Amino acid sequence: MKYMSGDQLLDSLFDGIYFVDTERRITYWNAGAERISGYSRNDVLGSCCADNLLQHVDTEGRNLCLDGCPLAATMLDGKTREAKVFLHHRLGHRVPVSVRASPVRDDQGVVIGAVEIFSDNSNLLQILQDYEKLKQEAYLDPLTNVGNRRYGAMILSTRIYDLYTNGNSFGVLFMDIDHFKLFNDRYGHKTGDDVLAMVARSISVPLRKIDVAVRWGGEEFIVILPGATDGTIKAVAERIRMLVEKSFIMFGGEKLSVTVSIGATLSRADDTSITVISRADGLMYLSKDRGRNRVTEDEGC
Repeated sequence: MKYMSGDQLLDSLFDGIYFVDTERRITYWNAGAERISGYSRNDVLGSCCADNLLQHVDTEGRNLCLDGCPLAATMLDGKTREAKVFLHHRLGHRVPVSVRASPVRDDQGVVIGAVEIFSDNSNLLQILQDYEKLKQEAYLDPLTNVGNRRYGAMILSTRIYDLYTNGNSFGVLFMDIDHFKLFNDRYGHKTGDDVLAMVARSISVPLRKIDVAVRWGGEEFIVILPGATDGTIKAVAERIRMLVEKSFIMFGGEKLSVTVSIGATLSRADDTSITVISRADGLMYLSKDRGRNRVTEDEGC
């Protein structure tokens, strides 16, 4: 019987696995880590895990590579740690992952490095499967892989009907990428398209399966949140704002990032698709006027 080698066994696992030495240089990177992060072995081996690579952030946007790195803490005290964080994908967006960091010891028990195992918590795969099942390719924006305006209008009509017949409210976030025209003029439309796709992925990360992200047009996106409350709509909007701000792509040796201005509103009993979108749009422009990269909620939120 032929047995797999240790590397082959680790590569067969679905989870991402990598090893670092005491200087936090990456010494091993399995196939699961390549799939989840987008970085190949050649991209990362020999590099420090904080060098424009994973750069984990927590739910508050704190960069754990600079403050609170689980791997560094594990190598100091030899204790295993678990956390839910957002890693940086090679395409720029943030991916929600569950991480487990454990020390690696030599024969004398001295810590000589650490291993991190991470699992993708994203619901993106499920969203894409739902699109396929329902044969809604006609409603998908081909650049960003979120719903297009036609799909958004259809979902809004469904939500309005549910509001009138069953009294079920919903939330709407209207967002626009700040200074996107200047970004396009400086870096070109191809890079602009990459940023649009990155923003769309970042928007989709904190959403539930019943929530809907839509490219409304150009650099504008909307998110429809069935059953949202005052608290949830604020929390989701702020999480999206933070994840977009913390995402980036590399252009040559330059790190490129953008921010979004967001308007957040809850549906009202007499709303139509037009009025709820117009209100969220107006709140988004208030965010622009107040300095951009912020969320402005309706007074009722």
